Amino acid sequence: MISSIFKPAVTRAITPAAKGALKLGLTPNTVTFFGATAVVLTASYFYPRSEFFLGTVLICLFSLSDLFDGTMARISQKGASPWGGFLDSTIDRIADASIFIGVIIALNRSADPLVPVVVIALATGSLIPYIRAKAESMDIQCTGGIAERTERLMIALLGIGLEGLGVNFALAICMWVLLVLGVITVLQRIFIVKRAL
Repeated sequence: MISSIFKPAVTRAITPAAKGALKLGLTPNTVTFFGATAVVLTASYFYPRSEFFLGTVLICLFSLSDLFDGTMARISQKGASPWGGFLDSTIDRIADASIFIGVIIALNRSADPLVPVVVIALATGSLIPYIRAKAESMDIQCTGGIAERTERLMIALLGIGLEGLGVNFALAICMWVLLVLGVITVLQRIFIVKRAL
């Protein structure tokens, strides 16, 4: 997927900073929490005010904490603890939801017909990790699908950011793409579980 292309290069770039953070006594879980909190606060403040470009730039920066905490865990040679994995997954859902909710609030204020599309994109984005978690509770690996979290987040932020720059239909196109990809990914994961059972 797209993330596999950029992730190694970004990880190499942030490794020195991750080592420095560990020396300061920071933990991966702390970075996860503060990074996600910054995303939620940014999305909650800027997006409802339709300040899409600045909000997106800041969210992109804060979202790097996702790679940062993983790099810290790897460097510390402790790996991800069960609690750390649970915390990371839960906080990711909250951060993602805040982005879409902020956009929905802004669109709803102007009675934009795109609101239902964004709502469905939000719903499928929440359903995809739920299916994986439910499958794994039945000892079924369910990580496939046309668009995983990183790809969906990139598409969403691209559309929101371009909307902030005044690019016509950028938000609508990206949200429709997310809706379609989300529905396809949900169906793919359902079929993965069905085959496994």
